[in-house]
Amino acid sequence: MRFTHAIVRPPAPTFAAGLTAADLGPPNLALALEQHRRYCGALEQAGLELRHLEQDARHPDSTFVEDTAVLTARGAVVTRPGAPSRRGEVADVERCLRECFTDLRHVVAPGTVDGGDVCEADGHFIIGVSMRTDEHGAAQLAGHLADLGYGASIVDIRANAGLLHLKTGLAYLGEGVWLAGTGARGCLESVRGAPLGRVIEVAPEEAYAANAVRVNDVVLIAAGYPRLAADLTRNGIRTVALDMSEFRRMDGGLSCLSLRY
Repeated sequence: MRFTHAIVRPPAPTFAAGLTAADLGPPNLALALEQHRRYCGALEQAGLELRHLEQDARHPDSTFVEDTAVLTARGAVVTRPGAPSRRGEVADVERCLRECFTDLRHVVAPGTVDGGDVCEADGHFIIGVSMRTDEHGAAQLAGHLADLGYGASIVDIRANAGLLHLKTGLAYLGEGVWLAGTGARGCLESVRGAPLGRVIEVAPEEAYAANAVRVNDVVLIAAGYPRLAADLTRNGIRTVALDMSEFRRMDGGLSCLSLRY
């Protein structure tokens, strides 16, 4: 699917107070804002028109807009994030989505879903049950997607301590090509319905780079991971490398920073 738009939100002044298990020290807000501007520029260079939400100091994690919704060409599903402190982020995103989608659905209590646990591959959605997405939420989301005409598979990633979200270790790059970090390749082996072609494995020492984003004709990757960059180039994949150091400190990756549609 070719994207034409994306929703983005810059990190708030309270960004450093967000949730994180990374032991990398607090983020530098000024640098995070600059990295976010460059990220937005890369989306625009890929042909996307951006809808910019304002900073939300009430919700330190609000720059990670991907977790608040799952977007498709036929409709959108507003999620219910797994961390209670993040549920207030949904309201602004939902107001924006109402201007863009006529079919808007919701994950409701007791279910929880983070968009980072949802990986779409040519119309088939893999939903990870994780620390943030539970079985109730995954089942609700799969039902909404089925109503919209999409297939879905649910995989349990809770045994892999290195995966906060499914897309922490898995990315679909189009044309049957996947990126898979340590432990994530097993998710693909249990999936039925998704296109399973080449799998490019991400070395353990470059695990963070497994979170990449295909945006039309380019793949956005985190800067500083030369082995993966070389592997993608050898496979004929055009990449743009972006510095993500300050978002990594807060457990965030490239896919987290936008809702693409």
